[in-house]
Amino acid sequence: MTTDQSLFPLRTECPPGTCNCGRDALLANPGGDLRVLRLTREDEKRLLHRLENLGSLSDLRHIQTRMEHQLGIRLSIQASHKEVRNLRGITVLVHEQPGLCRKTRQAIPAALKRSLEQRPEIAYALLNIGSLFENE
Repeated sequence: MTTDQSLFPLRTECPPGTCNCGRDALLANPGGDLRVLRLTREDEKRLLHRLENLGSLSDLRHIQTRMEHQLGIRLSIQASHKEVRNLRGITVLVHEQPGLCRKTRQAIPAALKRSLEQRPEIAYALLNIGSLFENE
């Protein structure tokens, strides 16, 4: 272990054959971005809980920024170019990166969609970004 790795706990590896995250290759690369490995299973549970209980669009943007700065996880949230009638029209994408578990890439959008179902005003605010009525 290098000194950088010993400064924070690393995420435990997934059982063999269940994940294609590339954790071992990332650890072997001396110039690799290890920030994503700081997301332990306990931290992931806290992150998902926080994503499920968003209070506003600014809260979502704040978490999105912190995820990118602290963990290197990039999140894209877009509305469909067609008419959006329900949450299926909002796409949440977690960009692939070495070390990010497949299950985590699936759990983050699911937690965010649950939050948007509970607080539809956040979904409406997302849809209003760049629209005619944004400043009203």
